[in-house]
Amino acid sequence: MVTVFIPGPMRSFSGGRDRVEVEGHNVRQVIDRLDEACPGLKAQLIENGDIRPGLAIAVNDQITTSGLIEQVPENGTVLILTAMGGGE
Repeated sequence: MVTVFIPGPMRSFSGGRDRVEVEGHNVRQVIDRLDEACPGLKAQLIENGDIRPGLAIAVNDQITTSGLIEQVPENGTVLILTAMGGGE
């Protein structure tokens, strides 16, 4: 199983949960399974077949450079990171 950490602004799709466990061998599969468990979440993460602008995905605390094809190890973690606002 892979543990996916859900950011605060997206927890309305996960029933308020901050993490969800799903199966998957790459980021695409994890997001697909996540959407089965939390309907509507995939639309918040994917745009035009890729990760939405303003979001980043980290696998085991490393920002992915391969996007949706990034491999996710068994018992790994996936973090959904949203852009921070503010600054000048």
